[in-house]
Amino acid sequence: MPHDPVRISETKAWLAKAALDLRAAGVDAQADPPLLEDALFHCQQAIEKTLKAFLTWHDRPFRKTHDLIESGMECAGIDSSLEPLLRQAAPLTEYAWKYRYPGPADVPEKAEVAEAVEKAKDVFHAISERLPKEARV
Repeated sequence: MPHDPVRISETKAWLAKAALDLRAAGVDAQADPPLLEDALFHCQQAIEKTLKAFLTWHDRPFRKTHDLIESGMECAGIDSSLEPLLRQAAPLTEYAWKYRYPGPADVPEKAEVAEAVEKAKDVFHAISERLPKEARV
């Protein structure tokens, strides 16, 4: 039975946006000088949008939230094998706002950014592998 074309399109749209955030994180990390704070934001966004793609594919509604813990728990409820990976990615939630507004904040290290980029890529690939080929980007 063929998959619903609307669901395929919506899932792909979320993944496409996540892929753009992954790309932006990489570009920001390699800039001279590097844009480390912005790279961390894009890592969080890539994970968030990837999780929303998975929830979209499984026809699970979700709130407008940046909380990777909440979205990750919903995804792990669908596929429990994702839980360890999503637990590792959950701390990136704070990058949705930590560096986006004025105020005191520590300066991220390059190693922190490299780790966040790898986590975002890992989540993107793990989720993509669990979707039908026609729903991937």
